[in-house]
Amino acid sequence: MSFKSGFVAIIGRPNVGKSTLLNQIIGQKIVIATDKPQTTRRRIKGIHTTEKGQIIFIDTPGIYKPWDKFGELLFDEAKFAVPDSDLILFVVDASEPAGKGDKWIAKNILDTNIPVIIVCNKVDSIKNTEKRDENILSYKTLFKKNYPTVKISAKTGRNIDTLEENILKKLPEGEPVYDADDLTDESMRKIASEIVREKILQSTRDEIPHSVAVLIEGYKEEENIDRISATIVVEHDSQKLILIGKKGQMIKKIGTEARLELEKIADKKIFLELNVKVIKNWRKKHKNVESML
Repeated sequence: MSFKSGFVAIIGRPNVGKSTLLNQIIGQKIVIATDKPQTTRRRIKGIHTTEKGQIIFIDTPGIYKPWDKFGELLFDEAKFAVPDSDLILFVVDASEPAGKGDKWIAKNILDTNIPVIIVCNKVDSIKNTEKRDENILSYKTLFKKNYPTVKISAKTGRNIDTLEENILKKLPEGEPVYDADDLTDESMRKIASEIVREKILQSTRDEIPHSVAVLIEGYKEEENIDRISATIVVEHDSQKLILIGKKGQMIKKIGTEARLELEKIADKKIFLELNVKVIKNWRKKHKNVESML
């Protein structure tokens, strides 16, 4: 039996379930996932190895037409993942028909000779199968080519095995790029930054928009404990007050939740120190934006 190996870019609008899908396939959390747009800001690799092959997934930020420097950088993160891929998963929300954003992606990102699979996510959230099939057809008609579709639920794992089989059919034969037990090439330093940011988004809901970034100022690994120092960057003084909370309760909550999750990932004790800093309009300042993705 031949062994398959290749790179698979995960492309789609914000909030269609790309990161949830990757975590489901890998079998554990390697990328943060919330119900907020722009949760994913960088290309992140997830590595899935079986006896049949090694699939190197590239999770990308949700694509929308950029209107500022921050948006342009997120767009570039997604766009640059496409040319180096052997296959593209175009993840769509099957509970809705194709919209302007999907049409824009099809025209500006997916007009390529690289094979595409249309991954129809959230099929469990629409009970009317006739309407669901109409929605799926609206995505298929965005393309001149007749791309295959796979109906899944990233949240529950429905049909993930079918999707994996379809991916392997499209990949070339080749040797594994990573060791069989590797799940990602992300450093613990970067994972720590992402986990803290996730807890901020989950804890503050709509009070803190996506004008937040997390910088790891120090990461010291010891035998029984990792010591992490992080700075949370926001754009306004009012956001800093919200993040700290009354008597420091909010920042304590965020720190505790992030520390507990990092301890599961690192399989050791974590000491996590959080500070909050205001940098006015950092998303519009080129020198700051790239370092904070």
